[in-house]
Amino acid sequence: ALPISRAWSRVLSMVQRVTYRRRKSFATKSNVVRKVRTPGGKLTLQYVGKQAKRTGCGESGCDRPLSGIKAHRPQELKRISKRQKTVSRPYGGAKCGKCVRTRIIRAFLIEEQKIVKKVLKAQTAEQPKK
Repeated sequence: ALPISRAWSRVLSMVQRVTYRRRKSFATKSNVVRKVRTPGGKLTLQYVGKQAKRTGCGESGCDRPLSGIKAHRPQELKRISKRQKTVSRPYGGAKCGKCVRTRIIRAFLIEEQKIVKKVLKAQTAEQPKK
């Protein structure tokens, strides 16, 4: 046997084996861990949660993330208050500002078009009388 110096024996004794703390023993997306040394000098595993994705616009064809709303996992969304999940405007927390603007403009133009049709119809009704 080779003689091992004190420094090397300390390094070799410091290497600790770590095992998963939960039942799942496979390296899946939900089982990602980070090695952390505790204040007591023990090496343990800390579970890393999944990366949260920002809430997107509900309008079909629009995949912009909603401004003013932070990224949360679904369980977290249940826990947090309503004011953290919405913004104060029509469709706030459901549709982005750009889509809301286009909706308002479209509704206004449709109403204007109806009024123009009504006026033209009234004018054509008056024409034969003269």
